[in-house]
Amino acid sequence: MSIVVTGATGHLGRHVVEQLLEKVPAEQVTAVVRDEAKAAGLAARGVRLAVADYNTPETFDGLFTAGDKVLLISGNEFDKGRVGQHEVVIGAAKTAGVALLAYTSAPGTLTAALADDHRATEEALLASGVPYVLLRNGWYHENYTENLAPVLQHGAVVQAAGDGRLSSAARADYAAAAVAVLTGEGHENRTYELGGDQAWSFAEYAAELSRQTGKEIAYRPVSVEDYTGILTGVGLPAPLAAILAGVDASIEKGELVVDSGDLSRLTGRPTTPLADAVAAALKG
Repeated sequence: MSIVVTGATGHLGRHVVEQLLEKVPAEQVTAVVRDEAKAAGLAARGVRLAVADYNTPETFDGLFTAGDKVLLISGNEFDKGRVGQHEVVIGAAKTAGVALLAYTSAPGTLTAALADDHRATEEALLASGVPYVLLRNGWYHENYTENLAPVLQHGAVVQAAGDGRLSSAARADYAAAAVAVLTGEGHENRTYELGGDQAWSFAEYAAELSRQTGKEIAYRPVSVEDYTGILTGVGLPAPLAAILAGVDASIEKGELVVDSGDLSRLTGRPTTPLADAVAAALKG
């Protein structure tokens, strides 16, 4: 039996594997990767590697064994049919008879186009009969703090979210919730709505950046159409730009405020404050 993590060298997957290694022996962890070279450090620590690609279904044949607990981290290839990719993993998990398949989804309140693939994957997972956990992850602090250079250069946070608020948390927080589910008991067929303890607005975010940098950073709200144009102007593909701008429209409607408390309950600690994520990004 193994704890299997797909997308193990991605942003979230790395956090999950690192935190798993604090709780279970390395030989009980299997990291599913597309590029074995990127996971050399994990292999050196005793983690088992499995090379597989969502786009090549046969690479998942025989990858899982009966009794495995699997974390399916949602794919990020928006143009390659994510639901079909996820169904490859779900099918392989069903064939193997895994004990649990946890899926990183999106908040149940989110109606933006970004959520469509997640809802369809949830339906496929429930229809499969595989014991499941839906980890409905809210937004990540890092979605904003990892790209501070243009904000600091222009002295402005530009978003299409109006006065909307969101309950983001650090990737490490969401990883800790996944680890709690994968190493704990009694989570079968449960849905967790996950988000940060404190909701915030982009005006508050700009004020926090101003406080920590000593520079005047303003919040400049724009329309969804203008924001889409800004994103395509910096090189994002038009479909992805539309998806991200659609998320901002949902933020304005309050759809990314998650007040269930599930994230801090699963991890047993408060979620990382946005101010801490800003500080870490500025140091980095």
